[in-house]
Amino acid sequence: MTSSVASDQKISVAPSPQEDRSALKNVLHNIQTLAPAAPAGSEDKKPAPVVEKKVNEDAFPPPSKALTQEGEQGIRYDFNIGARIYVPAGKWIIRVRDLDTASILHEFRAGDVTFVARKKYWMNLRLEAVNEETGFSWSHSWNGKGKKIAIVLPGGTLGDSIAWFTYAARFALVHDCKLTVIVAEHIRELFATRYKHITFMVRDEFSDDIRKEMYATYYMGLYFRDETNEFQPDDFRMLGLHRTAGALLGVDLTEEAPVPVVAEPDAPPIPDPYVVIAVQGSSACKLWNNPTGWHAVVDYLKQLGYRVICIDKEPVTGHGIHWNHLPNGVEDETGNRPLAERARWIKYADFFIGLSSGLSWLAWTVNAKIIMISGFTHPRNEFYTPWRIFSANGCNSCWHDVRVPFEHSNYLFCPRHKETQRQFECTRIITSEYVIQTIDRLMKESHLIAPKDRKVKKVKTKK
Repeated sequence: MTSSVASDQKISVAPSPQEDRSALKNVLHNIQTLAPAAPAGSEDKKPAPVVEKKVNEDAFPPPSKALTQEGEQGIRYDFNIGARIYVPAGKWIIRVRDLDTASILHEFRAGDVTFVARKKYWMNLRLEAVNEETGFSWSHSWNGKGKKIAIVLPGGTLGDSIAWFTYAARFALVHDCKLTVIVAEHIRELFATRYKHITFMVRDEFSDDIRKEMYATYYMGLYFRDETNEFQPDDFRMLGLHRTAGALLGVDLTEEAPVPVVAEPDAPPIPDPYVVIAVQGSSACKLWNNPTGWHAVVDYLKQLGYRVICIDKEPVTGHGIHWNHLPNGVEDETGNRPLAERARWIKYADFFIGLSSGLSWLAWTVNAKIIMISGFTHPRNEFYTPWRIFSANGCNSCWHDVRVPFEHSNYLFCPRHKETQRQFECTRIITSEYVIQTIDRLMKESHLIAPKDRKVKKVKTKK
């Protein structure tokens, strides 16, 4: 239970001793309104370190400080960053019930107080307040029908936002609410015209005035150190990247690709058969670290008669002395191009070969045939594809290991075999032969004929 005396209905969440160890301070995206307030004047004595500033720049937008919903006799409430309820002065009993499990989560006596429930994800809750002096009783059960609700997605990611968006859209349909999703501009461009019943905003547009209208707000994220499950009902490493959003929002976890905008003309960008590849990742552990792997696969695809197109944002990525280059022999369509344009390239390819990265999730949205190569994640982490490349013959799946939380700032993250001969063996041991066999199987199962063996119809010309 987290509570404090309220003044003018302002929230001031007092940290319990356990909160210092909880997800409140250690979540990937720090939610500033939940962080314990610093003593007055301390900000002048100790300037924030650079790393903290970087975290705060990517922080979730805080909810409205004033509770947005009005009850009777001065009661106010909402579900912005968990259930919140204010009762005026007097002798009150406050209860929070979980209707799905028929249990009381919180019950206590207080007056002139704002209470903030610890669980921040969606729950089927009922708030109750009883005035012991007058006998007045009030209750409110969560009901999103026709209500303004916000779902906030992290701004800097591609794969995460695509993976989670379906569940946000599903939430809007299940609860028949007026949903606003807070996303990066490139995600808005990808989905807004396909989901006209949803309002899309970037963070700068999610103003204080708009937040004051929200009945509820839910924050999608990967909460690496949420030991007390305050922000997620289940650890995302157990559920998988996309399904964790369904758990946070309390909707069906069945995976379903969202429908994107595809650049016009919605037709093949080139006349010849081709395969699209994406070889870059934001960390070295996300790459296919077999030094000759991509080169052998590209050579094989070209022997089959395919043109091989690379659509990564950057042709070369890396850090320090570690750099990953565009494979020799591919056609370079890299660049900071609109996602709708890259979706068009993928949609009309015979198939796509990528990593556990954002472009693979984009390929999922256009129903592409996908070969995905990854070892630091287990196949359960991503959407299902029958052509998943994974080897259990070496170290693997460190992404799911709660003992070694992923370090986003560490490009060479390899927690079990750092600076040893086994570093990055999860993908280094994946052979080009394995990938080529999977290409052959995909083509057979999809009834694809190698371009070199396809019969070209000759057009007869009139004499």
